[in-house]
Amino acid sequence: MLALENVNAYYGDSHILHGVSLSVREGEVVCLLGRNGAGKTTTIMAVMGYLHPRAGSISYNGRDIGALPPYAVARLGFGLVPQERGIFPSLTVRENLTVFARQADKGGWTLQRIFDLFPSLRARERNLGFQLSGGEQQMLSIARALMLNPSLLLLDEPSEGLAPLIVQEIIEVLKRLKGEGLAILLVEQNLRAAFAVADRHHVMNKGTICFTGSTAELEGNEFVLRNYLSV
Repeated sequence: MLALENVNAYYGDSHILHGVSLSVREGEVVCLLGRNGAGKTTTIMAVMGYLHPRAGSISYNGRDIGALPPYAVARLGFGLVPQERGIFPSLTVRENLTVFARQADKGGWTLQRIFDLFPSLRARERNLGFQLSGGEQQMLSIARALMLNPSLLLLDEPSEGLAPLIVQEIIEVLKRLKGEGLAILLVEQNLRAAFAVADRHHVMNKGTICFTGSTAELEGNEFVLRNYLSV
């Protein structure tokens, strides 16, 4: 589905991604782990077309997308939940959800399905974005991406800065999406969230992938956990 092969990316003259290779298969949840500054968000930006690789390739369903602008990437079926959430503070919850909604085939995401998944958003649908709590804003950001009816959902640290109870709610939502067969690329530092939902993990360090494996393999690798993931 999504494949990065030997991707090298730069910010100006700064070489950030060094030969990154990873993949997300149909219906699979893949987690990209690593400390701050490891290159996780840069990888997401490269996938979404905000940063074009100088070497290597990014393909989606066999099509090279490495040179496409963000709007063209999004139209291929990507849904992005950015780290900063990116909701519109002056729009209501309902307006945030409907302003860029994409029509779906039968069984796709609708406003009713979103409110069933996020009951707190239904209760706050007339509130403006800036009136929501941090957890509600994160839920709205995920919900808005789903309203695009994506075939691949990318989430950049959705648990960051949230209380443990809200993190568990986010985990349960991701489990439900996984159960429905939605492919997900999840960027995280929270191992509890990562281990709860991901089929495979890629661990990044200084712009390179230093480990790839299942949850069981990562849990049993003390060297990786200690050297690349511990605070």
